Amino acid sequence: MTATSNTKPPTTDTGETPTELKRAIGPKLLLLFIIGDILGTGVYALTGQVAAEVGGAAWLPFLIAFAVALVTAFSYLELVTKYPQTAGAALYVHKAFGIHFVTFIVCFVVMCSGITSASTAARAFAANLAAGIGVELSNGAVMAIAMGFMLLVMAINFRGVSESVKANVVLTLVELSGLLMVIMIGFWFIAGGNADWGRVVLFETPGDKSLLLSISTATSLAFFAMVGFEDSVNMAEETKDPSRIFPKVMLTGLGIAAVIYVLVAICAVAVVPIGELADNETPLVTVVNTAAPDFPIGQLLPFISMFAVANSALINMMMASRLLYGMSRQGVLPGFLSKVHAKRQTPWASILFTTALSLALIGYVSLSPESPIVAVLGGTTSLLLLAVFAVVNVTVLVLRRDRVTQKHFRAGTVLPVIGVAACLWLVLPVSSGRGAEQYEIAGGLLVIGIVLWAATFVSRRGKPVPSEAIADAEHADPRP
Repeated sequence: MTATSNTKPPTTDTGETPTELKRAIGPKLLLLFIIGDILGTGVYALTGQVAAEVGGAAWLPFLIAFAVALVTAFSYLELVTKYPQTAGAALYVHKAFGIHFVTFIVCFVVMCSGITSASTAARAFAANLAAGIGVELSNGAVMAIAMGFMLLVMAINFRGVSESVKANVVLTLVELSGLLMVIMIGFWFIAGGNADWGRVVLFETPGDKSLLLSISTATSLAFFAMVGFEDSVNMAEETKDPSRIFPKVMLTGLGIAAVIYVLVAICAVAVVPIGELADNETPLVTVVNTAAPDFPIGQLLPFISMFAVANSALINMMMASRLLYGMSRQGVLPGFLSKVHAKRQTPWASILFTTALSLALIGYVSLSPESPIVAVLGGTTSLLLLAVFAVVNVTVLVLRRDRVTQKHFRAGTVLPVIGVAACLWLVLPVSSGRGAEQYEIAGGLLVIGIVLWAATFVSRRGKPVPSEAIADAEHADPRP
């Protein structure tokens, strides 16, 4: 069904709502923000795992993941143009249902996805460091480096890091340069007649899985590479005329990322045999080294990859600690998590808590020899966010009863329904083919959140915090 625009007149000439924030982000900066948020750890680390599930047709799961992200993006676009506030899924769920516990769960799951994403990035950082310096490291050594990296992220987070959109432009260009390098070198290798083009359309599935289940499993992994577009809704109050520019810019950003991912996947499977890509934590480094072993620029890719995943880890840990702090400050979680350092004015207690969870995750999956480590953490991130996306797709339909005066995007009815079905398909174990570890990690994190929430609820003598307070926690200022 074609998305249409609501024909109701806007409250102002531009459709902007009043805000205390400066509207400094235009279409170009917003586009770079969205692309930069999507690109990163997923494609750099998980291309090999996707190929291990479906063989040379590794581009297909990325394309399907793009389609699932696209229909969900339509729902986000309706919500962000209907409620152009600096807000996210928790606020939309609150407006739709107003149920305290449901709002809290959505908010906490978003925070957990940041921790699992940062843990994935930490492991990928360690693997790329080993590849960059040309040293073969044991699993224990890589685990130690990943944990050390997370401690460094904690230290930076503690000192206080102010990320601006202009800085994000620089980081985006660095991340993009690495992927374009893979594409150019890969197609140069293919054009020279050295690649096996036949592998690109060859399906090779694990012996115990059907073709459909293998594609679903690979798509659930590839979806980790597509997340990030949803973060842009938090820039709504700092965007010029968001109701007008958000639809075109978000859809363009998703489309550019999808094209890059498909081209990278095609190059990877055409240049490197599937057996070498599978279980490879630095697949793109292997692609460049195979296609151009003497090409000096290719030696930079591991360090570009490190830069990309380091940025992802820092942003996600800042988000997770700030969100945990906000929930604590609003009285949703125990008060000790809202403690702020007097000098640095950073939420040190929530930083320590989220870092401890990340270290525990890295240690848990590193000591488990049964599953690829990056795939488990990345898959858990996509599991958590797909669950949130399913709720958001339901929310957009529920909020149709809430009329607003300003002009806004409309996603139709069919697309959100498709979004719910697709997200649930990739969440359920029977259809997604996910390993049990991903559900164990996600369930363990939820148990921690529920225990903390219950302890706070009891301490308040059963008096619930208003759901809007939980929704506002995402935007709490970490200062006393």
